[in-house]
Amino acid sequence: MLKRSVSALMCKAALAGALVIATLSPGWALTDDEQKSLSDVNSYFNSIKTMHGDFIQFGPDGTQTDGKFYISRPGKVRFYYNPPAKLDIIADGKSVSVRDRKLATQDIWPLNKTPLRFLLSDTINLQKDANVTNVLVEPDLITVTIEDKTAFNSGLLTLIFDAKDYKLKQWTVTDSQGYDTSVAIYNTVANGPTNPDLFEIDYLANARQNRF
Repeated sequence: MLKRSVSALMCKAALAGALVIATLSPGWALTDDEQKSLSDVNSYFNSIKTMHGDFIQFGPDGTQTDGKFYISRPGKVRFYYNPPAKLDIIADGKSVSVRDRKLATQDIWPLNKTPLRFLLSDTINLQKDANVTNVLVEPDLITVTIEDKTAFNSGLLTLIFDAKDYKLKQWTVTDSQGYDTSVAIYNTVANGPTNPDLFEIDYLANARQNRF
C-alpha cells in the first residue's frame, strides 16, 4: 500500500535526480505534432517552481482518497491525505518519507529511486529524459505514456495534460501486475508562496520508532 501510494503520487509528473535515457519503441517515432506537444509540456513544467492544490486518488480496488499537495521544485513535495486516510508523504530534496499518522510509523527512501523524481526535477525534458512509449494528441487532451523502472515500480506511467494550457490534469501508474492507480489534481495554483516547513522530514522519528 505504501509503495503503491508513493508510485501513484509521483507522477512521474510527474518529472530529477536520476532520469532514464529516452528510448522509443522500435519502429516508432514522434510526429511533428507530437514533438511540439511534448516541447510545449516541457516549457509549461519548467515555468513552474511551486504549486499547490487538491488531489483525488483512485486505487485499483475502487477505493478513493483525497487530500492536499504542495510542490517546491527542485526536490520537494508534500501530499497530505485527508481523514479517514492517515498517510503523509514528504520529499525534502534528498529523501521521501511515508508516514502513517495513526500508527506513528515512518518509512524513508532515496528520492532518486522513486517515481517522484520526475515531478520534482529542476529541469524537465520528456523528449530526452524519459522512456516515452506513446503520445496521443487530441483536441482537448495530450496523453503521454512512459515506461518507468525503479525500486518502487516497474510498469507504465500515463500523464494527461490539458491540450490548451498544458497543465497536468491526471496521472495513472500501472504496476508490473497490471493494477492501475490514478491521481487527478485540481484547484491548482502555480508559482505562489510556499512554506518551507511543509517539506521537513523528522528523521529522528525513525530512531524513536526503532527503539520499540
